[in-house]
Amino acid sequence: MSEDTTTHAVTTTVSWVTADHAAQELGLTAGEFELAADLGRIRTTPGERGSGRRVDRAELERIRARPGHPQALRESVRTVGATEGALLMGVTKDRFTRLARLGLLAPAEFRLDRHRAVVWLYPAQELRDFAADGRNTELLRGRTSGTLEGQLDTGLDLRARNWRTRRLALLLRRATDPWSRAGALASLLEPAHVREVVKDPHERFHLGRLRPERPSHGAPGSPGAVLAETLVTAQDPDEIAWLRAELAGLLAEARAHRPAPRPASAPRRPAPAGRLHRKQARPRGAFRALLTRWRGGNRGPAARGPAARGGAARPAAARRSGRPG
Repeated sequence: MSEDTTTHAVTTTVSWVTADHAAQELGLTAGEFELAADLGRIRTTPGERGSGRRVDRAELERIRARPGHPQALRESVRTVGATEGALLMGVTKDRFTRLARLGLLAPAEFRLDRHRAVVWLYPAQELRDFAADGRNTELLRGRTSGTLEGQLDTGLDLRARNWRTRRLALLLRRATDPWSRAGALASLLEPAHVREVVKDPHERFHLGRLRPERPSHGAPGSPGAVLAETLVTAQDPDEIAWLRAELAGLLAEARAHRPAPRPASAPRRPAPAGRLHRKQARPRGAFRALLTRWRGGNRGPAARGPAARGGAARPAAARRSGRPG
């Protein structure tokens, strides 16, 4: 009796692809794919540590089935600077920049030109939506109110802060537990502020491991890298105070969820009595209002900024951040 030794190949269908592979399948450049994921146009999931993000094949099929793909997707993530943005909205470049400084237009990304000046880039579709909203007619065509004019004269510039708000909203959406959410908040603070809030060195180390990678521009220590680091880090006192208070609250939530890992030989220090459940005062400023809107999913520029709500923009110790745009 002969024995059947035929081998049968086993085919395993992988249900996901890497971000690079997904970009190729969708006809996008790496930069277009990254921005599409940041803006929520493409749903991604975290991969294994250090392996980058993944995209389910079902998500690829959903996107490819949309009318006008890939041109429609590519246009939805196109970004423009101040000059082209002003043309899209039918306003002067000066008015466009003033609207952005007031926090009414939120940059999605930035680059540094050859003079190391900051060039802010805005989603073209968001600008078109802002211009088409009848509630913004006075902002686009009328005179700037005396209150807003005065704030611009004091140097108010919310572009970097608006960009950080957008980035924080993205990081919070991607976070999977209280520790990773705390790491997202900590990534916007200088290390000294994190040390003051997070006293335990093991907890700080754990947050450092979870800290999202920051955008880089140039070699470490170069003028471009230093400037980019400044833009990524909270600068205004009320912004810093809000982040510190939120970090303290999330830290208490994370401790209750799961203690931070520590060496087996290290004694575990109990939290001070009452500290875990004590609510700290949380500053109520423009930054908190902006993040509330991002968390709520209302990402259109018309919803952001006090002037769009019929009020006056709140003065802040905002800094000028390079070339208008």
